[in-house]
Amino acid sequence: MRIVKARQREKTKELERLRQEEDEEEERIIDEYREIGMLLKGYPQENVFKAKKLVSSFIKSAEEIEEKIEEAAERGELNELVLMVIWTRLDLARRDEEKEAIRSLDLLYRRVETEILKRQASPAMRLLNDLLIMHDGFDEEGWLKACKKRMIETFPREDPFSLLVPAGFDLDKHHGPLARPAMGADNLLLRIDFIREVDELLKEVKSPETVGSNNEALDPQSVASSLKEQEKKKVIGQVAALLDLAIKLSW
Repeated sequence: MRIVKARQREKTKELERLRQEEDEEEERIIDEYREIGMLLKGYPQENVFKAKKLVSSFIKSAEEIEEKIEEAAERGELNELVLMVIWTRLDLARRDEEKEAIRSLDLLYRRVETEILKRQASPAMRLLNDLLIMHDGFDEEGWLKACKKRMIETFPREDPFSLLVPAGFDLDKHHGPLARPAMGADNLLLRIDFIREVDELLKEVKSPETVGSNNEALDPQSVASSLKEQEKKKVIGQVAALLDLAIKLSW
């Protein structure tokens, strides 16, 4: 009888211990959620509500998500707060180990961040990105021809006088508008500015050739690293080709 009672007491103690652990875990999760929620407290609640609504629309848009993100960017709705809302959802999904949600939110965060960085980029870098996207991966000559056409359409026409004397300026009467070509200041991109920025970019991304690399390594990590390096060299080669095209461009 005593043995039975002793076992019951031990079982009761174990149940109490498990219940206490569950309570502590629940309290920890509540504290974590509260901590994550506090990250948004520094922003106006109206802005937080709009950002949450926008993020929800992205999540529900499925196949149309690219279009929705671009439309939001055009309206100027993508900002740090939107990224913060996505991050808080991603953090909660990670804590709850929701693998599918983690993957989807991580992709959404990267896509929105990329769009924000794209909008913040200089006109030269935006043009470079557009030109690189035009490459179909096969027709190098056709791609360069299309890029040349795009450059001619983008850069103001250059000649010995247009660089020094603006259109409409009368050399004989010495009067006229001292202004750049009729183009919005935000949209104006001079060829020389494109050349300068792309040249600086190439100097930053070019790295010395790896010496003594082991070509016999065929493990998955080595193969993936090799493919990544090959893709990087390919893009650098395309950027160098565009720089050369811009330098030799003529109207």
